[in-house]
Amino acid sequence: MFQKITETSSLYDRLEEKPVGEILAGINAEDHKVADVVATVIPQVTRLVEHLVPCMRQGGRLFYIGAGTSGRLGVLDASEIPPTYGVSGRVIALIAGGDAALRTSVESAEDAACRGWEELQPYGLTALDTVVGLTASGTTPYVVETLRRCREAGLFTASITCNPKAPVSQVADIPIEVITGPEYVTGSTRMKAGTAQKLLLNMISTAVMIKLNRVEGNRMVHMQLANRKLVDRGTRMIVESTGLPAEEAEALLLRQGSVSRALETLKKGPSFPK
Repeated sequence: MFQKITETSSLYDRLEEKPVGEILAGINAEDHKVADVVATVIPQVTRLVEHLVPCMRQGGRLFYIGAGTSGRLGVLDASEIPPTYGVSGRVIALIAGGDAALRTSVESAEDAACRGWEELQPYGLTALDTVVGLTASGTTPYVVETLRRCREAGLFTASITCNPKAPVSQVADIPIEVITGPEYVTGSTRMKAGTAQKLLLNMISTAVMIKLNRVEGNRMVHMQLANRKLVDRGTRMIVESTGLPAEEAEALLLRQGSVSRALETLKKGPSFPK
């Protein structure tokens, strides 16, 4: 049987007898280990991003597929791309059990080995698409079988897992194994493993969007102006970039619909600061 480090017992025990402060300090001590472990897989993440960027420039898409906490993190990352970067339909997440699994545990769904491949078919997959499997254990049938089928079909695959030499790594062109070790509560991979996966997904999608020119400087100039806070943020970006009065900057922003288009309009004018 495959040995899962995420399922082994940690140095902690008799947690129910500990005072609250000691429990919190122990969780925090474990969390401190995560960023250092994530740093060790930056070379593999770099390879993935460098593959994704040219493919997505040509119309390719990034698919996340996962179950449980891993699947929810994929959905979270994908759902934040349109409002943050103004890019829709290019980062897509599938979770075992469907949308219902976002709020309610559908544990049996992860055992439906063929379901993920079936759910990908309506998207009309092409050679430019990349599928990233998310599974802390590295054994989830829904994820492992989907990646296997994708790879057989000629799609590029990657995986993110928290166990070494996991089955999912065997079916990924780029296996990313971020070994976070035993959890404070044994087997509760929503803790360190989940944190590591969240960090990696942030890194992947953010780096891709930057290289796709959805960021200028370090500003989200393509963000959707969905609420007052974001309109105010966009107005400040224009003011800081041009020195335009705030009222004029906001009016221009609302006319153009994005910071990027507003700045482009100003650059075409004779008074734009060089």
